[in-house]
Amino acid sequence: MRRILHLILAIALSASLLPAQDARIHPGPPAQPSQAKVTPILQASFLGDATAPSADLKWKPALKPKKIAFEPMTPEKERIEAMKAEKLVAKRASTANKVGEAATTTANPIIGTNFLGNGNDGSSPLDNFLAISDGGIVISVANGTLEIDDENGSNLYYNDIATFINDPGISNVCDPLVLYDRRVDRFIFFVQECSGNSSNSKIILAFSKTNNPAAGGWWKYTFTGNPLSDNSWFDYPKMAVSNNQLYVTGNLFSNSGNFNQSVIYTIDKVAAYNGGTTNYQVWNNIDGSPGTILAVGEGHGQTYGPGCLFVSSSASGSSDIKLYDLTADMGNSPALNYYSVSTTAYSPAADSDQMGTSCQLDNGDCRALSGFYLNGTIHFVFHSDIGSGWNGINYNRLNVSAQTNVSQMFGSQGNFDYSYPSVSPFSTSASDKSVMIGFGRVSSAIYPQVRVVHVDPALNFSASVLVKASASFVSYTSSTKERWGDYTGTARRHNAATPTIWMNGMFGTTDNVWNTWIAEITADGSVDVAPETESSNAMSMFPNPASDRFVLNFSLEKAAPLTINLVDASGKLVQALHKGQGHKGENLFSFNTGSLSSGTYFLQISDNFQTLQNEKIVLAR
Repeated sequence: MRRILHLILAIALSASLLPAQDARIHPGPPAQPSQAKVTPILQASFLGDATAPSADLKWKPALKPKKIAFEPMTPEKERIEAMKAEKLVAKRASTANKVGEAATTTANPIIGTNFLGNGNDGSSPLDNFLAISDGGIVISVANGTLEIDDENGSNLYYNDIATFINDPGISNVCDPLVLYDRRVDRFIFFVQECSGNSSNSKIILAFSKTNNPAAGGWWKYTFTGNPLSDNSWFDYPKMAVSNNQLYVTGNLFSNSGNFNQSVIYTIDKVAAYNGGTTNYQVWNNIDGSPGTILAVGEGHGQTYGPGCLFVSSSASGSSDIKLYDLTADMGNSPALNYYSVSTTAYSPAADSDQMGTSCQLDNGDCRALSGFYLNGTIHFVFHSDIGSGWNGINYNRLNVSAQTNVSQMFGSQGNFDYSYPSVSPFSTSASDKSVMIGFGRVSSAIYPQVRVVHVDPALNFSASVLVKASASFVSYTSSTKERWGDYTGTARRHNAATPTIWMNGMFGTTDNVWNTWIAEITADGSVDVAPETESSNAMSMFPNPASDRFVLNFSLEKAAPLTINLVDASGKLVQALHKGQGHKGENLFSFNTGSLSSGTYFLQISDNFQTLQNEKIVLAR
């Protein structure tokens, strides 16, 4: 029966994915033939049906290993850090030369529906990403958690990602991504195994069975993160989709954490949507020695392909952009052509100060973070020095046929740092170059903010608009420098009557940790913005007493089955919160306390033989 069902679905999907005629511009013959290599066709490992039930939507319990932040060596890491340190001195001496936002007359963003998203489960940064379907299903991911909501903010599904994957060999996951494939009205979810070692480096992909995976479930697959069998492991993913294929880009690192090279996975998405045997190839030894490659899909979710376009900016700065054209689909003799495109010179900025603390936010480097293709132009963004070591948004429009790039900076030198942008089309016609850019903003005078700015076809910027302010600074993993990236999510609502995007980003809580905010962005209408105070459901981590979310850190000498119950002061069971496998080493268990009255409770953790912990919780309202 399953094979018959797959055949029927394959016919339906193939009809919607084709015709395969070229629906994009190619740059023309490259200066020299491509030297890139590609692996033989490989097969993904099918993990079966991912139908892990949602965690209790009222309590949202989640058990996971404590996240140990690990950042591998980016290309030219030592050089970049030296540049940033030198610029920090100039930056802190430049506050007298303040320059405001270069806002001109254009439509101002309007904040629509907005609400608290994925709670912090012990990760920093959260690596937020988001997708929305034509049916208004919003999938928001952050390191460790997957959440599905409707467009009104009602929670339909919530779980920690390790439980969702349900594979005993995969527990330390990070860098989640999600995209909506409008051509077939489905979602694709990505996460990677994050042990930082080639022996267990895996890429996990889940393809939704229907347009509402909260109800319909997923097909899930694993792909090796050591595709060249050279003791490398995979990190820093980007993802895009075409008519027939999925493209996942990333970097390979040695087991000591040193950068090896960037690679491109090309994956047969048609078979994957059917739960069938899925083939893939990996492009490597790519011309131009790119540091990180950004795959760009079609911005309106229309026909795109065969093949795909890619861009790469230099982590340490440069005066060119690398453009790549994968000319055909897998099995049709594709070539990966390389072009160098001149642009305005760019370089990394210094790290960012926060109000109320000496802990800085890490501004990373100049790698391309987000982009899309539309009507012959690649729109993409990263951040770079806008002047005197201050970070600004670097927005680019690359003309594919002419191989020219126009770069425009946006920021406020001497006032604020603008970092980790994400860009989406803000238009209803392919000829309209309008975009919305979501990003973070901070300085020694403010706590971190989530903001958005509109750019019109003539490259005029609006004033940026506040989406969510932090309640405090963030210093969860370090007292000197906290991770801020690696990305912020924006996604176009393709079938909206007027241009609309959705976004998620990180804001700081009163407990100095990151949390997620989700928002709808339009440019007309009148919807009240949520108050700029911490949400009543915001996470509260240590110390006890708790207010709205409780997180417990505990350790196990070895993996063991655990039962976690909440009881009141008299010993009466209030709620059975968890029954499943505990992880070797440090664990974090969290749950919402919004349904509890003020008072004293106990969190009891037991294995099959004894009570391991009986944690007292004092709940204050």
